[in-house]
Amino acid sequence: MNAPIKEVVVWNSDDYDQIIDVRSPEEFRIDHVPIAINMPVLSNIERAEIGTIYVQKSRFLARRKGAIFVSKNIAHHLENELSEMGSNFRPLIYCWRGGQRSRAFAQICSEIGWHTHILKGGYKSYRRAVVKSLEHIADKFKFVVVGGQTGSGKTDILVKLEETGAQVVDLEGLAKHRGSLLGAFPDQSQPSQKYFESQLVEKLSEFNSKHPVFIEAESSRIGELLIPNNIWKRMSLAPLVMINVPLDARSDYLVSSYKNLKLLTKNLTGLIKGMKSRYGNDRMICWQNLLNDKNWLGLAKNLLEFHYDPAYERSMKRHDRKILKEIIQLNCSSGCIIDSANQIKNLKIP
Repeated sequence: MNAPIKEVVVWNSDDYDQIIDVRSPEEFRIDHVPIAINMPVLSNIERAEIGTIYVQKSRFLARRKGAIFVSKNIAHHLENELSEMGSNFRPLIYCWRGGQRSRAFAQICSEIGWHTHILKGGYKSYRRAVVKSLEHIADKFKFVVVGGQTGSGKTDILVKLEETGAQVVDLEGLAKHRGSLLGAFPDQSQPSQKYFESQLVEKLSEFNSKHPVFIEAESSRIGELLIPNNIWKRMSLAPLVMINVPLDARSDYLVSSYKNLKLLTKNLTGLIKGMKSRYGNDRMICWQNLLNDKNWLGLAKNLLEFHYDPAYERSMKRHDRKILKEIIQLNCSSGCIIDSANQIKNLKIP
């Protein structure tokens, strides 16, 4: 006897054992429910081929070809990703709008006997909910910004804070970018703006509004991504915990943290040349010579002193945040990072 197929509007529920996104890999890459697993019923190439048949031949031939692809791909997933699922398995399935692709997969799951759910409206309804949530979700939280000049170890402090049970949003981790000239993660591209937003909403939805949310923010832009406007506004008004670390210690930290410097030499050359109009030819020659000599420590110190630190000071003047506490951190060693995290954790947040 077939198990019932239930259409639902909620995706973040304990009623499902697994969320299955049956859209193409490219659709999934652009955005998806963060905990979903991609089991496409059509590959990128197959989806494009069906579209071509639909336009150039007929709807009937496109649907027939689609049925061939879909049947083959569902069988593949049953033999692989779903091969160990027992009789009580409860999947939630979604496609672009809750139509043919998700229903085809759901029908097979139902025939097996699995209690299957379909997300009403599919990904489109999920995306609308994310956009709506971005308009107000930040309003219920009390943000505390962990600030400090570049190379102060702020991200490491946030990691330690989270390990103590504090509520932390690692924006740079979600964005796969450190937000600086050297910010790109090695061998990792940034997510799409939509998926960045999906992760952000997912993270904030886990938090208790009675407790503060610690976050790092020097700019509304992280690489190619933008912090959603309403969240950025709330962050701009948030009080600040300032981490003060000497220049030499910050230079050491940058060199040890950015282990991909050698891989970035070509990119750095282009970035340095691009700043000529701002800093002048003499400064450009200095930076390029340090780069050519692979004097990473000298380059890091020079960039901090003449590029990053002045930019940070300008940012501080624009936002004029209330400073809750200034922490003097001698360096970015593990001990100092843990000590700073503990000081922040023990703060009384008004």
